[in-house]
Amino acid sequence: MVGVPVEMSRERFEELVGEALDEVPTELMSLMNNVVFLVEDRPADGTDDLLGLYEGVALTERGWDYAGFLPDRITIYRLPTLKVCDTEDDVVEEVTVTVVHEIAHHFGIDDEQLHHLGWG
Repeated sequence: MVGVPVEMSRERFEELVGEALDEVPTELMSLMNNVVFLVEDRPADGTDDLLGLYEGVALTERGWDYAGFLPDRITIYRLPTLKVCDTEDDVVEEVTVTVVHEIAHHFGIDDEQLHHLGWG
């Protein structure tokens, strides 16, 4: 992976993810069910073009038989995010957009709908 324009510790990046989550309305967060947020340096396959990933069963797809599942995972990737940003302010904005994007997937909103809503 090529060097990143913005240098930022994992701890600082995790703080930014936490701050982005704090900005999500309480009413919306209370509707989230069985989901965990993680920060990783990069995807397991080593690619550097994925900023976040939702893995799980969207709320819109859960039926009466949804029980015993491991928590859904929302992972925000530090190094790919830093790669596409020029300043720390850019990182703050990109982390917020990525967090919203992945939370939307938890609620069953797909990429096409997100792009239409301006959260590409």
